Amino acid sequence: MKVDVRHASHPEAVRGYDTDTLRHHFLVESVFEGGEIRLTYSHYDRMVIGGAMPLGSALELTAPKAIGQDTFLAERELAALNIGGAGRMVVGGKAYDLAKYDCLYVGKGTIDLFFESDDVNNPAKFYLVSTPAHQSHPTVLLTREQARHLTFGEATTANKRSIYQFIHPEVCQSCQLTMGLTILEPGSIWNTMPSHIHDRRMEAYLYFDLDADQRVFHFMGEPQETRHMLLANEQAIISPPWSIHSGAGTKNYSFIWAMAGDNKSFTDMDHIAIADLR
Repeated sequence: MKVDVRHASHPEAVRGYDTDTLRHHFLVESVFEGGEIRLTYSHYDRMVIGGAMPLGSALELTAPKAIGQDTFLAERELAALNIGGAGRMVVGGKAYDLAKYDCLYVGKGTIDLFFESDDVNNPAKFYLVSTPAHQSHPTVLLTREQARHLTFGEATTANKRSIYQFIHPEVCQSCQLTMGLTILEPGSIWNTMPSHIHDRRMEAYLYFDLDADQRVFHFMGEPQETRHMLLANEQAIISPPWSIHSGAGTKNYSFIWAMAGDNKSFTDMDHIAIADLR
């Protein structure tokens, strides 16, 4: 297991970051590595994001020093969304099969957690998000069909997309974690524009379903001090609560969003007019 720790950055400091410094603090360049679990521990709301890509043998999620517990989920909850081939998660001795776009929520207090792939030539890729938890909720397996499905945008503004809410109060109970999947239709490239902030919650994005020669421009920063980074396929962004979070790709793509903080209200946003961005 490889663990990277990221500390919080003050917005006034970020105004002076060059490209390399911006990427160092907010970009997770390598989420998935064959036969490994990779984690990034963010000091924004203590969220952990990462990837588990099992090959020949099962991978066990253990507790790194940054967690400060004997087991990873002693005081945490976790969601895993598979973006690869078929696989399974074994939670407390019970196996859950996950196809692509299936999601598993695992509650606080779970001791044993393993990841497996059905086919090493088409391995599962479990994208992991974990946050501190104050009580235990049941483990729940959710397919994309069971998620809350919303559609937004128009083809004329190049932002027609489907949103699938997996870890959401109307779908699956959690302590503070919310998580979902957004899929942009062909010809659409924009997400979350007009933009917004929610200073009560941080967010993380994993961009995927992107061809190797294509990129996504991720926009962040204060509304009047915006910055951008270019992301390749299966790279992730840590988005501070004071920052906008919008993206535009060189073609359509998908992304997983996850939030943690003071509430679980998907509509709790402070909207920013496009004309007010700088």
